[in-house]
Order: sequence, then structure tokens, then C-alpha cells
Amino acid sequence: MKYSAPIIICLFSFLLLLSFSSQAAGSGSQWQTFLDDYNTYLSRKLRSKGIPGGALSIVKVGEDDFVRGIGRTKIDNGRKVDKHTRFRLASVSKTFAGSLTSKLAAQGEFNIDDPLSKFIPEFSNTVYKDDLKIYHILSHSSGLVPNAYDNLIESRMSYPDIVEQLLSVQPICKPGECYGYQNVMFSLIDSVILKSTQMDYTHWISEYIFAPLKMVDASVGYDGMVRDDNFAHPHVRGRKRWYTSRLKKNYYKVAAAAGVNASANDMAIWLNAQLGQYPEVLPLDALIKQTRPYTHTKKETRRRVWRSHVKDAYYGLGWRVYNYDDEVLYYHSGWVQGYRSDLVVFPYLNIGFSLVLNAETGLINELTTEFINRTLKFVREDKTLK
Repeated sequence: MKYSAPIIICLFSFLLLLSFSSQAAGSGSQWQTFLDDYNTYLSRKLRSKGIPGGALSIVKVGEDDFVRGIGRTKIDNGRKVDKHTRFRLASVSKTFAGSLTSKLAAQGEFNIDDPLSKFIPEFSNTVYKDDLKIYHILSHSSGLVPNAYDNLIESRMSYPDIVEQLLSVQPICKPGECYGYQNVMFSLIDSVILKSTQMDYTHWISEYIFAPLKMVDASVGYDGMVRDDNFAHPHVRGRKRWYTSRLKKNYYKVAAAAGVNASANDMAIWLNAQLGQYPEVLPLDALIKQTRPYTHTKKETRRRVWRSHVKDAYYGLGWRVYNYDDEVLYYHSGWVQGYRSDLVVFPYLNIGFSLVLNAETGLINELTTEFINRTLKFVREDKTLK
């Protein structure tokens, strides 16, 4: 697979990132004014659409984190959302799987070029044999049709039974030759981690990511989400208003792909970790490995709200990598019944953004795009003044 040379150079020069301060963006009162203005804009938009609640986290290295709980956990009689209220991250969970895999590979637990059959012998008897590598499943380049067997995640079928079905699916291309977004295939990283380390994915995330980062509200799975009443309930849109729906367990089956719960406070910490502020937990070589542009995702350049901005798009290990108006950014979104989530990291500006809503609303696309555009305008105008 061919990659864009300028993006590869830009990404791998991330080695230089930690040697710079956050001078690329304004500081002090200018930054605070920027945050207040965006928060006012976001609050107004959420109220206009009647969105029940949200969790907003914005960080910039060298400045205080901006962490806000918004609205209520339920549209009727819900408690006020605070910075420790838990939300479902849906597919933003993939960023955790990508980071953990990169960390373990950097530690020498396995190589991301290892064949999947080394850890899951059943693949040796399939069309994949030794062609399917670890990095293929985490970069959505396994060769399967997009979202293969996602419908079974919605059913009562267990995850092992779904995987058994997956083994019989004929790929539409060889591994590494085409992009097809996956949840079931992506979550096979759990089996790889268990086989190579004798500890499962949930244990690694909880003990070696959440605990040392002091992400005290974060968890994997349904039970962690509902351990007390400070969690945001899901909401779906009726004809005239939002309605609280039942929290479903189905996508928790694919823990690596969609199983993480976290608060606004947790997400601020996660953003700082992605910006190199916790090298003892996420070392630099892991951060570089996870955002290497493995799979070209040209379709992303045609997204309606971004088509005039995104010049090139790739998928790393659990992370999307974009050239957005000549700025490299790392991104992921999430969507599961009753929730939407977005995560953005500007590695060269030392800025991160996370927004999670307890409502299935396309408004999040507008809110995130507005933040990205405001950030680039702020930084570039600030540079012209120096």
C-alpha cells in the first residue's frame, strides 16, 4: 500500500514535538477568551436542539484543562452532568485499543507485523492463512466487506460465535489492499493480547492505562457504566422531542471496538496522554506507531462537512489521520444507540478536543468542525501577530 510521503514525514517528525512548547497557539487570556467563546457557541447550539447532556474536554499543553459537564443525565428528572459523569465512547474506544496495542508492541510483547494465525490458530485454515497481520485488523484493511457481521453484534449471539461466522467470510480483497471499517474483526486484538501476555484486553486497559493515568471514572463494559447513578443515559429522537432509551449491552461485546466508558475529566487526561504528557504510560515510540498512516481512506475526503478541508486521509492503529487545511490532526468519532462522540488531537499545536453527547444527533459534526476551524484560525492569526 502506498502512502503520501509528506504525511509520513510530518507524522514521524513527531519526535520533535516534545522539544517544543505550545508557542504555536496563543496563551493566557487569549486562550481563555477563545475557550469561553467556543463554550458559549456550543451551549447555545445544544440548547437550540434540546440535547440532554454532554461532556466537553479541551486541553492545551501549558494551560489549564477546560473540562465541562453539560445538561442532564436524563431528559426528565436526570441529575446534573458533572466532570465525572460517565458517557459511552462508542467507537472512540478504538483509540484506546490502538494506543494499548502500540504500547505492548513497543514493549516487545508482539510485533504488529505478526500474522493473526500466530495467536488465533483457526485463521490458519482460512483463506487468510498467514497473510492477515495484526496491523491489518486495527487499520481496517483486513479485506472484509465494511462492517462485516455488525448485525450479529445487535443480536443475542455471543462474540465467540460471531467470530466463528467471520472465519467463513470471503474477503473482497487481499489484506492491505482495500479499506473496510470493522468492529468484529477489530476486536480480535483482545485475543492477540490474551495469547501473547496471558492477560486480557480489559485487564491491560484498566491496570496499565486507566489506573496510572488516574482516569478514575473510566471503565470497560456495561457493569462499569452503571456502577452508580452518575452516568449519562442514552437518548433517541422522537417526532417532536428526545426520549430516554434503554442502555443496551450489545456493543459492549466488542470491547476493543466500542466498550469504553469515560467522563469529561477522563477524556482531558486521555488527550494529554496523546500529546506526550504521560510518557511513562504512553511512550513516544508508541505514539508514533499508532498514527502511522497504514490504510488510505480516500472516502473520508468526501465527507459533506469536511470535503473542502480534508486533503488526504488515512487510518492508523485505532486512529484516523487527516491533512486538514494543511494541518495534521488525529481523529475518531463514535456512534452507538443514544450516544455520539468525537475526539481530535492537533499534535503539532499541542491541542486536544473531546465531545461526547448522550443523544444520537448529527449536530456533533457541526460542533467539532467549528472547533477545528476556530482553532486553526486562532493559531494562524496569532502567528501573524508575532
